[in-house]
Amino acid sequence: MSEPPLSPDPPSRFVPTAIYLCYLASFLAGITGVIGVLLAYLSRGSSPPWLETHFRYQIRTFWIGLLYTLVGALTLWVLVGWLVFLASAVWLILRCAKGLSWLDRGEPVPDPSTWGI
Repeated sequence: MSEPPLSPDPPSRFVPTAIYLCYLASFLAGITGVIGVLLAYLSRGSSPPWLETHFRYQIRTFWIGLLYTLVGALTLWVLVGWLVFLASAVWLILRCAKGLSWLDRGEPVPDPSTWGI
């Protein structure tokens, strides 16, 4: 009796998970966000298409989050900046939570180019 053919290993979800966790850890140590985006840039192009959507989503999350943070910093003098910082933090947490949820289910990000959540 012959053995069934081996199926290829499922794609590793370790790197995208680590990137989402780096983004969340950036609240404690800001450098982890930079590490996360570097990992995303280095990992894209060598994964299945559904994981590529996560890398694109993660790269955009970093740059859009940085933009929101800069807007918050620039508007601190009119006291609106604190609200922008708060909204930016909530936005980042929700994007990471949704991304981790899609990743856990093995689903691609439905719209990786969105500015929203």
